[in-house]
Amino acid sequence: MRILVTGGTGYLGSAAASQAAAAGHDVMGVSRSAAVRLDVAELAECRRVVAQVAPDVVIHTAYGQDDWRTTAEGAAHVAIAAGESGAHLVHVSSDAVFSGQAPAYDESAIPDPVNRYGAAKAAAEVAVRAVLPAATIVRTSLILGPDSFMERLVHNLAGGADGVLFADDIRCPVHRDDLAAAVLELAAERPAGMFHCGGPDAISRADIGRLIARRDGLAFDRIRIGSRASFGPGQQLDLRLDSRHTQGLLRTRLRGAREFL
Repeated sequence: MRILVTGGTGYLGSAAASQAAAAGHDVMGVSRSAAVRLDVAELAECRRVVAQVAPDVVIHTAYGQDDWRTTAEGAAHVAIAAGESGAHLVHVSSDAVFSGQAPAYDESAIPDPVNRYGAAKAAAEVAVRAVLPAATIVRTSLILGPDSFMERLVHNLAGGADGVLFADDIRCPVHRDDLAAAVLELAAERPAGMFHCGGPDAISRADIGRLIARRDGLAFDRIRIGSRASFGPGQQLDLRLDSRHTQGLLRTRLRGAREFL
């Protein structure tokens, strides 16, 4: 299978590209900083690169945290280019499309974002489904693993850096390698629709930090614990991604944070 991975130098994209290559697939990872450059915010670039690579599957992981053009418009551009080339699209989305007001969110839940990033990811989903109804959309949660943002943050805070871990910010973390394997499994099967790939443990950022500190021998008592709710209304506090349906379809097991940490 020939696979094109956008965001191929990113945290998830690089893992997906590496696993795909190890499995014997013909893989090309592209990004703004890769050897083969692609800025997904530019439709013409998307069309040119996808047409040149002629992939069987495009795995779209590229996004910009505060960049609407990359996150929202970029997804539409990748979907258009994939459709024109006849490639199947696996689009990686986020639990950030939800407000955190519901007890949990399964694949049928309607997005209700409360911040710009969540709105951009929700718009990206709408664009992908409109352009390519047969696309596979994968929503995920906080991605952990070696050198992840969260692990680096905990090490820095334990070392005296300024910052806080929230005790009321609940997510369903997933290990990067598990998520990459699940994405590749879905890419091979090419199911249409929405699939949730979060871990089974709903856990706060503070408790994640405690687990990392215990594993790595860090001074957790040096880390300041706070409340995201103290920042006022509109905060995403409890994002429980219900992934049981998708996990039942996968051979890949998505481990919980309490297991892999």
